[in-house]
Amino acid sequence: MLGKILVQYLRPGWALIIGVLVFQVAQSIASLLLPTLQADIINDGVVKGDIAYIWRTGGVMLLISLAQVVCSVAAVYFGSRLAMGMGRDLRSALFHRVVGFSQREVGQFGAPSLITRNTNDVQQVQLLVQVSATLMVSAPILAIGGVIFAIQQDVGLSWLMAVSVPVLLIIVSLIVVRMVPAFRAMQRRIDRVNQIMREQLSGIRVVRAFVREHEERARFEDASAQVRDTGLRAGYLMALMFPAVMLVLNASSVAVIWFGAFQIRDGDTQIGTLFAFLSYMMQILMGVMMATFMFVMIPRAAVCANRIGEVLGTAPSVAAPAVATDAPAPVGRIVFDHVDFAYPGADDAVLHDISFVVEPGTTTAIIGSTGAGKTTLIGLVPRLFDVTGGAVSVDGVDVREYDPDELWQRIGLVPQRAFLFSGTVASNLRYGDGRATDDELWAALELAQARHFVEAMPGGLEAPIAQGGTNVSGGQRQRLAIARALVKRPEIYIFDDSFSALDLRTDASLRHALDTHLPDATRLVVAQRVSTIQHADQIVVLDHGRVVGIGRHDELVASNETYREIVESQLSVEAAA
Repeated sequence: MLGKILVQYLRPGWALIIGVLVFQVAQSIASLLLPTLQADIINDGVVKGDIAYIWRTGGVMLLISLAQVVCSVAAVYFGSRLAMGMGRDLRSALFHRVVGFSQREVGQFGAPSLITRNTNDVQQVQLLVQVSATLMVSAPILAIGGVIFAIQQDVGLSWLMAVSVPVLLIIVSLIVVRMVPAFRAMQRRIDRVNQIMREQLSGIRVVRAFVREHEERARFEDASAQVRDTGLRAGYLMALMFPAVMLVLNASSVAVIWFGAFQIRDGDTQIGTLFAFLSYMMQILMGVMMATFMFVMIPRAAVCANRIGEVLGTAPSVAAPAVATDAPAPVGRIVFDHVDFAYPGADDAVLHDISFVVEPGTTTAIIGSTGAGKTTLIGLVPRLFDVTGGAVSVDGVDVREYDPDELWQRIGLVPQRAFLFSGTVASNLRYGDGRATDDELWAALELAQARHFVEAMPGGLEAPIAQGGTNVSGGQRQRLAIARALVKRPEIYIFDDSFSALDLRTDASLRHALDTHLPDATRLVVAQRVSTIQHADQIVVLDHGRVVGIGRHDELVASNETYREIVESQLSVEAAA
């Protein structure tokens, strides 16, 4: 998977790749030439006392060194551009894939894991590319070129390379093999820390209300300790690698000097040749060590690439049709035709054989006990997930045959949990229609019974909204979410328990405003309060995922026991209110 990702996302940077290759090759060649010139200065200049030769050859070495510095800087620059561009494209691909996921895929991976994959995992792959762009070319050139130049300098000492290089490779391989499981465990445990942190931040009120700070702190510390222990285990292996490499490198240096001294004594080699051979020996081992550094990063990057590939390789279960049906004129008619739905891996279906029709311009309410399947049912209309049996159609076309943008354009959804984005009141309302004027925003706020508190906020429409809408109350957040849907002006409005945070007076005023100003709009309403839905044109009563009654309020009170029990349980409370 790592190779596939690198090939796919590095392909657009071919010009940068060529630049890295050219400058890395030039830098490596310069490194290989310098020891030979150094040997010539010692053998032909110092020993013979030829000062002019020393200055001449030294000048050439200085020019080569300057060129080496320039090539090194250029290679790092092009490599960084290549790695950053790949990271940008990979994060963008992940983001767009996740945005296309239905609730099924988001639940399958989990939000904390998806965040980690788009941040830490991409960063690890990006870091590998950056390091590889710096070392990938120079390491093999130094190793192979060093062998060739070293043999040219002294064949008699070449057997030392045949001993030291295999020993170094064996040590590195043994350590890297043990690092792979540690890095795989590390990514899973980072996911766990992310998950606990998100839970504690989102549920801070619950934590404090139940005085669970100590337990939550202990849970986070336990997850952090697991990350620490895994990181230490990987760190110990990584820390072992470099001393082992240095041990081999230093032992090889001692061996070269030891055996080279005997050859100089016997007149079989010269002092400059010994220095050059030693330099090439160091370059060979440094090339192997640089390759080792890449090998250290490859296991973790491979684990991260596999996790990234899992997301990129997961097709959204709610996908656009290959050929979308021509959308009919928007009317707002919804038909549930023997609908069944079961969540993946569940033993039982959530919805069973649901059939009813929502006529254009009418209000259909859905009520039932907690867990009856109300939210799941209305989520099938905008295709938050797809039916597992039967069909849901809008204006005579199965929702699965619509182009998704066309379907969503017809629907204004107010979710059960009203969520606002960081920004301003106006920026949140314009999620419904980016071209809406201020007058249209104020009109939507007026309908949603939100104008008075927005006018009282500093800045009015430009008043700041914190992430999630945490700087406004639950009722205000709910009304702003309703106003956002009203700005869109769709043919179908879906209110998923969107009036629960409103007092009865505001609830009644809001429903009256909707009836007055949106008489032709189709409304699908999920509610827990009978007072919210008693004037609906049609009430669908759900019980354990099945329709147990359909009719108006008076009819159901007289004929439906489940609905009558709901009414009786709320009657005294609402009467008192």
